[in-house]
Amino acid sequence: MNDNELMLRAKKAREKAYVPYSKFQVGAALLTKSGKVYEGCNIENAAYPVSLCAERVAIFKAISDGETAFDQLAVVADTERPVPPCGSCRQVMSEFFDKGMLIHTGNLKDDRKTITMEELLPFSFNSSDLSHK
Repeated sequence: MNDNELMLRAKKAREKAYVPYSKFQVGAALLTKSGKVYEGCNIENAAYPVSLCAERVAIFKAISDGETAFDQLAVVADTERPVPPCGSCRQVMSEFFDKGMLIHTGNLKDDRKTITMEELLPFSFNSSDLSHK
């Protein structure tokens, strides 16, 4: 699957978003190394902190299915610039994605920006920071 197809899957996932409060629909499509695609959309809640972003929905669906190796992620929203993942999503992504994994960001006007996980969240907190010496 190429990045264009992955972006189209993210756009389609966006249409399923549950966003009665913000009206801000986001879709994500995560390609695993095994070739499976996991889609996610943002899901809001009246208690905003318990809402979940599209990227994390896709990642958690994949992890709950036993997938642990990922190839690339696409995320799309109706924004002026290619939509960047939020800080919470970046931290979750850094837990599961290799530093060189490609993250394709886009909008509905087909503006795109592709960056690596390392560029998205340099100097990230990770499991090695938990080791006690």
